[in-house]
Parts: sequence; C-alpha cells; structure tokens
Amino acid sequence: MDHVFAPWRIEWVEREGGNDDVEGCVFCAFAGGNRDRDRERRVVARSPRSFVLLNNYPYNPGHVMVIPETHAGDYRDLDDDALLDHARLKQRTFDALDDGMGPDAYNAGLNLGGKAAGGSIEEHLQAVADTYDRLHEAFAAQAGAEFRGEDRAVEFEFE
Repeated sequence: MDHVFAPWRIEWVEREGGNDDVEGCVFCAFAGGNRDRDRERRVVARSPRSFVLLNNYPYNPGHVMVIPETHAGDYRDLDDDALLDHARLKQRTFDALDDGMGPDAYNAGLNLGGKAAGGSIEEHLQAVADTYDRLHEAFAAQAGAEFRGEDRAVEFEFE
C-alpha cells in the first residue's frame, strides 16, 4: 500500500491557513501553560518535560502523540534529560494504551523534521492503538501517577 486512505481526515488535509488560532508551533502552545485546559486541548498525560496529546484526526482509536516540551525538529537536538523523560512517558503511554484500549499491536514512529507530517513543527512520537476518558483513567491508575482532576492531564515525576 502506497497511501493510507482515511477519509475522516479530509477536513484536516484540505484546511487552509493551518492553525490560525495558534501563533507559532501548536505543540509549544500546548506545552506548560494553563493546565486547566488540558481536556479541552486533548492533553491526556504530562511529565516534567513531555506530554501526551490525542490526535484530533486519528487514523484509529487510540492515536496519540508523545511530544517533548522542548521545541526541536530533530530528535538529536534533545538533551539527555529531555530524551529520558520522553522515553519514560512513551513507556507509560504504551501501558495506558494496553490497559485502556487493549490493542493487539501498535504502529509507532517518530516524525522528524522536514515534511514528515508535522515533524517540521516539532519532533514527536505517533502511536496508533480515541477516547480521552479511557486513556486518562488508564494513566491515572499507573504507579506514581498524580491525578489532578478530570479536566487536567495526569502528571508523572521521573527520578
């Protein structure tokens, strides 16, 4: 197969003007900031240096992105602390997807720079395995999770 056909994504593909409501990088706009808007923005979990965002136009239910808070179009530009934090949150994400969605397998990949479907915006992992509630609950049930309310992302501190 040369192309994945996902007709429900056509609104995203054909939109004009990009993200007019966001100045600069959309991912940077979601990093930090007002965490009381996490649910509205579809941020389901956070660690000190990364966050998990449900894809607005998913290929499948459970399509999430794990995004470092450091703006970088290239994975090699992340420092060791950001790399480790991102890797740990990816592990937590697969655990939450297992518990919340129960998929048979995953397709996962990094979008890195250039025209790599948002990679020119910022490096991020795409994992396809979308319900906010099931994933939010699965993240909250993990050891070390800090539940801050239904409308805020579950938070993790890594040592």
